[in-house]
Amino acid sequence: MIKFFSLHSFKKRLLALTLLVTFLFCALFIRLFVIQIINGKDLQLRATSQWTRDLAIVAPRGDIYDSTGSRLAVSYTTYNVYVRGREIDQPEEVSKSLANILGLNYLDVYEKVLKKNISEVLIKMQVSADVAELIYNKNFNGVYLAESVGRYYTYGNLLSQVLGFVSIDNIGQSGIEAYFDSYLKGIDGYSFTQSDLQGKEIGGSLRYYFPATKGDDITLSIDSKIQLILEQTLEKIMLEQKAKNVTGIVMNAKTAQVIAMSSKPSFDLNDIPRDNLEILFDQSKIKAITDVYEPGSTFKILTLAAALEEGVVDENDRFYCSGSKIVDGVKIKCWRSIGHGSQTLQEGLANSCNCVFMELALRLGVDKFYEYMKKFGLGQKTGISLSGEASGILMDKSLVKNVDLARMGFGHAVAVTPLQLLTAVSAIVNNGNLKIPSIIDHIEDCFGNCLFDCETETIRKVISDQTSQKVCEMLSLATNKQAPYTFVEGYDVGGKTGTAQKYDETGHIAQGKYISSFIGTFPASNPEYLVMVMVDEPGAGAYYGSIVAAPYGKEIFTGIFNYLGIPKQNDLAVIEIIEMPDLVGKSLADALVELSKIGLYYEIDGDGGTILKQLPPPGSNIAKGDTIVLIT
Repeated sequence: MIKFFSLHSFKKRLLALTLLVTFLFCALFIRLFVIQIINGKDLQLRATSQWTRDLAIVAPRGDIYDSTGSRLAVSYTTYNVYVRGREIDQPEEVSKSLANILGLNYLDVYEKVLKKNISEVLIKMQVSADVAELIYNKNFNGVYLAESVGRYYTYGNLLSQVLGFVSIDNIGQSGIEAYFDSYLKGIDGYSFTQSDLQGKEIGGSLRYYFPATKGDDITLSIDSKIQLILEQTLEKIMLEQKAKNVTGIVMNAKTAQVIAMSSKPSFDLNDIPRDNLEILFDQSKIKAITDVYEPGSTFKILTLAAALEEGVVDENDRFYCSGSKIVDGVKIKCWRSIGHGSQTLQEGLANSCNCVFMELALRLGVDKFYEYMKKFGLGQKTGISLSGEASGILMDKSLVKNVDLARMGFGHAVAVTPLQLLTAVSAIVNNGNLKIPSIIDHIEDCFGNCLFDCETETIRKVISDQTSQKVCEMLSLATNKQAPYTFVEGYDVGGKTGTAQKYDETGHIAQGKYISSFIGTFPASNPEYLVMVMVDEPGAGAYYGSIVAAPYGKEIFTGIFNYLGIPKQNDLAVIEIIEMPDLVGKSLADALVELSKIGLYYEIDGDGGTILKQLPPPGSNIAKGDTIVLIT
């Protein structure tokens, strides 16, 4: 039986076939569009990774300079050694040779060489150029050298804490190296070679090279010559005063830029003690910003400025010190147990009389006192561009009683960092202009474009120009006790010493442990330079700031004057050198009369009436107007 199909049925089938073919072409087109346009770059990268092998080219870190243009930290070329197990024909020979050249264990190297399922294995990082050349001359298949970068510090142990250091893979770990790592690290490059399915390099194939971009260069406000003067003096203090540690800062009083800053003991940045993490952690801390302490009498500069500004004291006011003051029923001693008697404000500052500054703090009252402490930046970070800065410690104002306030007046019951205190002093002597301390001058990229330029702006004005000038004059008179220009012969240097007891972990006074300090200004009438020295736990017998810290502040100033060629401001000023008399065994009264006749000042340690020991010892040469210690 014959079946007939209508023309209408044939057209339907043709239409269906056409639609099917059109759909398939559209689907294919969409798929190609997705592969080539949408996923094209990603697939291309995947393909490239399958037929090429790459080695990273580590970018050189930016250089670090001091303010005079001397390089402090530089990068140099090193090499990383890799192996590709699939390409090595004689693993025993290669392993033995690499182990001998690189000073490694043969079995460890051999184990890495046998890893054929890994594209490449690192054998050793940061190999010197000489060693890399020995490996290159062996011409081993499967052994590769990739350029890397090492870090070298020009002056070794100079500026150890501030500069900081990097890890083996050039990541900043402390100091400037860590804080500005994003600027210094640069952009890594790559070297590509074509390989077969097994990862072996194809001979005569194309090579691709993308160079690394060097990191940005940083110029510090540090002057390496002044830094050297500071650090040599700190080393001397460690040796002569047998201190636990010592910290020093030199600052530009006008701009609050740090010119030098260090703590001792320290270490050589080219020989970092990585095998002793406790020592590394302690000696890499920038103690000038991380450690807080009770400042003692150097803090009196702040109390004096606040009291003068508020008008609660006049320079003609007189005070009486009997050796102690009773506040809220509590007897608070002056450092001189027999008292200073009647004295002016200037004499109270020169004598560093605790009773005078207790009275000033009480006259201000808690609210005003705290208002000025906040203005001076206490209890808050200074904002310097370094990691780990502490805020210092101020008691909750609502908990402060008069007895606490009295102690704060002479630098107890309050904790500051050395930089925090020096920044406050810089504001007081710089017409009351508080600035953020800085250690960076400017940052440039590898093309010479300036990315950052430090501009010191005043945060706020804390005291008037007149009060600032008055404090400067009083600091000059407090330091130059013999006559003007005699603290450092011929130079107008002002300053204040400090001595404070330390506390143990339970909050009680640690017997026999002190912090001695000195803050100096030059020129005292309009300061440009500030010098701070802080000696933690001096162990040579004396602990007063006038004995332990001030003489070394004098040495730092002298070194700075000689380096900068600053002429004497008064050529007629002469320091008279006298011989220290023998006072041991004499009564305190007789000793004080004798010291008064020859023009020496004194600190008394003890409550007895007979001299048991003196510092310096009899026969020592000492400058007229200096301070000695009498132990009774």
